Formats: sequence, C-alpha cells, structure tokens
Amino acid sequence: MINTELSETIKDILIRNDASELNESEKINKIEHHFAQIMQTLGLNLYDDSLCGTPKRVAKMFVKEMFSGLNPANKPEISLFENKYGYKRMLIEKDITLYSNCEHHFVPIIGKVHVAYIPDKQVIGLSKINRLVQYYAKRPQVQERLTVQISEALKEVLQLNDVAVVVEADHLCIASRGIKDTNSITLTAQYSGQFENETIRQEFLSHIYNKR
Repeated sequence: MINTELSETIKDILIRNDASELNESEKINKIEHHFAQIMQTLGLNLYDDSLCGTPKRVAKMFVKEMFSGLNPANKPEISLFENKYGYKRMLIEKDITLYSNCEHHFVPIIGKVHVAYIPDKQVIGLSKINRLVQYYAKRPQVQERLTVQISEALKEVLQLNDVAVVVEADHLCIASRGIKDTNSITLTAQYSGQFENETIRQEFLSHIYNKR
C-alpha cells in the first residue's frame, strides 16, 4: 500500500505556501539586487566589465536552472503506457546524471541515480524518470530526502510499491571546504515492495554495479 501521508510530507517540504506570489521575473530582480549587495560586501568592483552582469546571470541561473525544481509548474508531466507485452520483471534506469545543491552551503552535489520498478499494468516513459529525478534535484537538497522524494514520486505515478532508488554522489561541501575530502562518496538507498526481498534487491544491485 502506498504511504500517501509520507508522499505528501516529503513532496515539497522546503517550499513556503506563499512561494508562488512572485513570478519568475520578480524573483530574478530581487535576487539580482541582493546578490549585487553580497558581491559589494565582499569588496568586488561591480563596475568591472567582467563582473557587472554577474548578479543578473546568477539570478537567472538560480530561478531558471539550478533551483527550478522549487516551482511546482516545472514538475514534469508523466507519460504512462499500457504494459501490452505483460513485462513483469524489473525495469532499470541506471546512471542518471545528478546535479543538485547542498541546502546547508549551497554548493554542488554531483553524482548519479539508479532507479528500478517492477511493472504491473502500466509502464512509464523512460525519459520521464530522468526528468523526475532532475525536478527534485533542482532545489536545495539533502541526499537522504532526495532519495525518498524520487521513490515516493514514482510510486505515486505508477500506483505501485515495487520501486528501488539508489543515489551515489560527491558533495562539494565536503570536498571543497571543511574537511576537504575529495575521495569519499555518499550512497543512499530506498527499497519498497518486492525490493525489500533480499534476492530481488541483490539482482537490482548486481545490474547497476556490473561493468558495461
């Protein structure tokens, strides 16, 4: 049974209720103003021809790219197709590119996501899995929440529990500051339904970690 309470809890946990009061242009203008203040406080010359356009560039990048997943209007429409061939084994989409940002320091999280599900009556368009991953990645994140959000979103769309998600990523908040460890990676996993069975879970893991 799908945990709808959990799904609602994790879906947009960081987004304020009034987040949509400003349109994209208004958000860009406000961020441009405040980022210019940050640059000025740091002692940068905003009249330099290399820097004068930076506040606007950063504002547009934040709103339209890096944090576009904060806008519910950008949630991808998911295409489902009838499972005409009666395919009942696991379907795996592995090595999905992950670019996100740590919500504690606003520095990149870079890695890959592996997703699997066991179809019933419907299958999902493969590119839609990637788009769903990107939607939840394009916001300030922690990896644990991102893993659960991807899993819950897929279960909600497919109306089934048999979903597995593994995320492995480098966190630049660890690699570029603080401890400055460039070797460690962070791995998180969420298994539900049939993937809680050890044999099925191991089959999934063997597929994603086998060399091409």
